[in-house]
Amino acid sequence: MRHGKWPLIVVFLVPPVLLYVFFVVSPYLQAFQISTTDWLGYSAEANPVGLANFRTLWHDGYVWNALKNNAILLGLVPVLTILLGLFFASMLALGGRKGRAGVTGVRGGALYRTVYFFPQVLSVVIIALLWKEVYHPNQGLLSGVMHAVGLPAPTWLGDPATAFWCVLAVMVWSNVGFYVVLFGAAMSAVPREIYEAVLLDGASRFTTLRRVTLPLLWDTIQVAWVYLAIFALDGFILVQLMTNGGPNFSTDVIGVRMYDTAFGSETKFGYASAIGVVMFFLTLTVAVLSLRVGRRDRIEYS
Repeated sequence: MRHGKWPLIVVFLVPPVLLYVFFVVSPYLQAFQISTTDWLGYSAEANPVGLANFRTLWHDGYVWNALKNNAILLGLVPVLTILLGLFFASMLALGGRKGRAGVTGVRGGALYRTVYFFPQVLSVVIIALLWKEVYHPNQGLLSGVMHAVGLPAPTWLGDPATAFWCVLAVMVWSNVGFYVVLFGAAMSAVPREIYEAVLLDGASRFTTLRRVTLPLLWDTIQVAWVYLAIFALDGFILVQLMTNGGPNFSTDVIGVRMYDTAFGSETKFGYASAIGVVMFFLTLTVAVLSLRVGRRDRIEYS
């Protein structure tokens, strides 16, 4: 600092920025350029085709089917995950009895949080393989329970009518625990006197959650919504390992469609890059709209 701020900037900030540009920004820019070619990925030739890939994409029924599934995930995964996360977090933070110590959490709350958070310790690959075995039609846990009570078990991941909802359930299950901990930490920062005053006025738990907890945690919920929306627009690893988009493309998502187009039998890297560009703008649009639509005045409390 004795030599001014510019040497400090050059030494500590410029190298990370250069690395970010080279490894992150540059591949994005290359994807935009590749999307206007007919490059097959392994050939030396990449002839420019203009917007032909995007015109083909507009009439591609498989892409629209994948986008439809992503839209359903976008509408359900964030809502279900946030609602379940808020419910469990509020039960752990405020579900205890009201006594002399005021509003308290349930006994053993730390253990419950650890159990809820456990899926976050596992990698997505392990989660996908674990639930693929749970959904096994003959030896899976769900089928075994249904057979034990005398009920016929469907082929969970082999039936187009159930496969998509099975994958959606795994997406929610794998994320709820993190947001239970996140919302619980945010609730712990709210003064207990607020909850005690509301409950003394005769408000029910549900009213307290809707009228008090939601407004006070809105910034945290908004961030959670953005992260879950981005996750719902991706979902690549879970879908590819559990169903690979099947059966009959019933679980196909845009990430799997892009991967199969690039690394499948046809290896159309140019067309896959066009799908990636569309996915980039969709994700960016959803994130910006979520932040703008959900913007509210911050509630201050001390």
